[in-house]
Amino acid sequence: MYDAILVPTDGSPAAERAIDHAVTFAETFDATIHALYVVDVALYSSLEAGVDAVIEALEREGEGAVAEIESRCAAAGIEVETTVLVGTVHRAIQKYVADHDIDLVVMGTHGRQGVERFLLGSVTERTVRTSEVPVLTVRADDERDVEGEAAADDGADEGEEADDE
Repeated sequence: MYDAILVPTDGSPAAERAIDHAVTFAETFDATIHALYVVDVALYSSLEAGVDAVIEALEREGEGAVAEIESRCAAAGIEVETTVLVGTVHRAIQKYVADHDIDLVVMGTHGRQGVERFLLGSVTERTVRTSEVPVLTVRADDERDVEGEAAADDGADEGEEADDE
């Protein structure tokens, strides 16, 4: 069902949680994981000087982020391909999906709301809306484990029922 799984990463806690889910899918379906980091040039387009140095530093950061995925996949015995690109993030993800026959995208979401979301936008939302393949989103603060068992505390002690409000 899934032969190639893309994990776009920015090195954030949300992306870290997405890796856990991607590894589980890859183990289940004997799939290859594609780790992708995109240096978002749109964020730095207004810099007049030093943009090359900033991009180079972010590329090094990206290499570290995809190396982390590579390490976790190696520990699980999963084949992995790593890539660092420069571009507009959601467009780079779309192009990578098409160019590499990706079957599933697994990515984190930061859970931004309100003004912060309006100002920063959502790469995950754009990817979900425009993707030709399924996209699994994973929240950084999701309290479910990889198998999907709820670990959230509803406030009730063991043996007591929680009040429904």
